[in-house]
Amino acid sequence: MAAMTPTPAPNDEAASAASAAAHATPAAAAGPAVAVAVAVAADGERDRPEPPARTPRRARPRSRPRVWRGAVLGLAGAYFVLPLLASFVFTVHVPGQGISFEAYTQLLSAEGFTESLLLSLGLAAATIAASLLLAVPALVAVRIGSPRLRPVVEVMCMMPLVVPPIALVTGITTVLRWGPEHLSTTPLYQTFLAVQNPDFPVVLVLAYTVLALPFVYRSLDAGLRAVDVPTLVEAARSCGASWPYVVLRVILPNLRAALAGAGFLTLALVLGEFTIASLLGFQPFAVWIVSISGAHARMSVAVSVLSLLITWLLLLLLSRAGTAPATVSAGPSRNSRTSRTPRTSRTSGKES
Repeated sequence: MAAMTPTPAPNDEAASAASAAAHATPAAAAGPAVAVAVAVAADGERDRPEPPARTPRRARPRSRPRVWRGAVLGLAGAYFVLPLLASFVFTVHVPGQGISFEAYTQLLSAEGFTESLLLSLGLAAATIAASLLLAVPALVAVRIGSPRLRPVVEVMCMMPLVVPPIALVTGITTVLRWGPEHLSTTPLYQTFLAVQNPDFPVVLVLAYTVLALPFVYRSLDAGLRAVDVPTLVEAARSCGASWPYVVLRVILPNLRAALAGAGFLTLALVLGEFTIASLLGFQPFAVWIVSISGAHARMSVAVSVLSLLITWLLLLLLSRAGTAPATVSAGPSRNSRTSRTPRTSRTSGKES
């Protein structure tokens, strides 16, 4: 049995050992070489001196443009104030007599001053009311219901900027002449006469409303873009508020600044408008100033200075009204509390 067991040949064992040594020799040789290279590199990194730390650059202080701001404000102030001062000096300085305030003291007693000023203020108030009544519901409805109609409404409101006032007043004059001739036997004849009443010409209100539409639209559109109107309307309607309540107590308080800006621009437009009123034969404040300029030069300049001051005062009052804090009513909260009370009693009754 022992003689039959095969023994490996000496040549085979030597060949396998040689092949194993041949395969193991590169790996074994590579390991120490790599380790020595890493060690040498680490020693080199340690011996290398560290670079000096870079000092952070100090940010150069930006020169504040205080000088330029002051110069621009000074030039703007001089541009507006110097003509007013020159006008005021012209009204109070009489050559050979010195300083006299006669031009201002005669204003209240001047013929037509009070009537023309009150007429212009009344026309301004009516124009502001009419333009806001036209623009606010239309823009709110477009904003909530049909945003695709916004370009159409914008183009319609911007049209008065394209049509010159002389063309507008020509068309108005043609209609006012055509109406009484062809509608003399109808009730509309009295309507044409009523809108031309010199005490309060409604035709001027209609014309000024058309002229003020671009400014009113721009102011209200900016205000509506700054407010999330659909969310406010949805929240108010979900609380049970009616549409008049939503418009008057939810949307309009958020548009105070926009409404004040629209009134601001409309007031300035009406107080300074001359072309339409003069060609239609009416005499508001601007037309009255031009009418007395030939006979009383100093008085007309004094009226111009006072009209600027009055306009600025009214615009300041409108801007204050636009920035005043809004008062929140407790109407919806009371309704919500009263509506929740029966539910609580019902649930307590069910539990009992």
